[in-house]
Amino acid sequence: MNMYERAINLATNPKYSKWIWPLLLLAEVFLCAAIVWKVPYTEIDWTTYMQHVSLFLSGERDYALIKGSTGPLVYPAVHVYIYSALYHICDDGRDIAFAQVLFAILYLASVVIVMWSYRSARAPPYLFPLLVLSKRLHSVFLLRLFNDAVATFFLWAAILMLQRRQWAAGVILWSMGVGVKMTLLLVAPAVAVIVVLGTGIVKAAGLGITALLLQVLFAVPFLQENPSSYISRAFEFTRRFLFKWTVNWRFVGEDVFISQSFALALLAVHASILGLFFVFRWIGPSDTSLTKFLNNIARGKQSPTQITSSFIATTMLTSLAIGLLCARSLHYQFFAYLSWATPFLLWKSGFHSVIIYLLWAAQEWAWNVYPSTTVSSITVVACLSIQVLGAFWNGYRTPVSNKEHKE
Repeated sequence: MNMYERAINLATNPKYSKWIWPLLLLAEVFLCAAIVWKVPYTEIDWTTYMQHVSLFLSGERDYALIKGSTGPLVYPAVHVYIYSALYHICDDGRDIAFAQVLFAILYLASVVIVMWSYRSARAPPYLFPLLVLSKRLHSVFLLRLFNDAVATFFLWAAILMLQRRQWAAGVILWSMGVGVKMTLLLVAPAVAVIVVLGTGIVKAAGLGITALLLQVLFAVPFLQENPSSYISRAFEFTRRFLFKWTVNWRFVGEDVFISQSFALALLAVHASILGLFFVFRWIGPSDTSLTKFLNNIARGKQSPTQITSSFIATTMLTSLAIGLLCARSLHYQFFAYLSWATPFLLWKSGFHSVIIYLLWAAQEWAWNVYPSTTVSSITVVACLSIQVLGAFWNGYRTPVSNKEHKE
């Protein structure tokens, strides 16, 4: 084997990722330290988060009365509890430098989980550098301290647990992520399909009830005070978005962006794409027709089916990408959910490694343009569209040689 063949083998053979990811993680430790030390912190929502939890810790339980300098509290209960802990640990929220250190640790823990998930799905080593190169992702975690960073951690922890067939742990972690930010509801269809396939309909129903009861349990203090204000604020589906902040739909113009017909069209497209994936891709492992699959579910007779780690990751990340593609508006912090999903989806789509790197770079560029422009927003939507279409056409083809890691 000559040097060229060895280099190709090193970049493409999944067995070598076990040597590559620790080196990348070590580099990330130094990079995170340099960012926290050298790059100025950017105040956006941290102060408001601290104002919210200060009111909560003072005894306020009515979501309608919990407000900060940039707006009211619009996140579920787990967000409140986590940032209340940070409030105490970080000197009532004043020690921002220490908060950045904590978020750096959260970022590094997330990187480990993501790389573990990639290895479980037998992703090639050449994808791994893309997991640590994003400027925007470092910014979301280390410089802005957004709750999207916390939600992203729970998302990937849930994916990994599902890949390891720890169904209950996966559902609980996902539900906790929903309790931080309802964005994680975008993967609810995938969670449902995966759990039904992996455990059978009876156990899946129990896990679904568990996820719902957890949301109620988390929210008890607020539901006792004013249930309508909690539900309408923490899970607000009718929120109006400002055109000036949109990353994805700048190119359609403000009149279209704010129109109700545009919102309904996006909802219809979202439902349609999910339906196509469900019918033609997601129920594939059941080896039954759609009619029989639905009939088995209705009769409580859908039994467990063997599903791979690659199928689980692909389905979770595809559901996420579909939701982001059809989102009413994406803001810059939403890149936390997308950044680590993109290399995997592009790989599963069957693109050449050079194309994967070029598309990744285009997407990274678009999300770093501030404020967004017509070109950058078209690029954002185009990259998401490519990931969704690629996953549909090629994402569920498993090479014969692509054996799973032993669980």
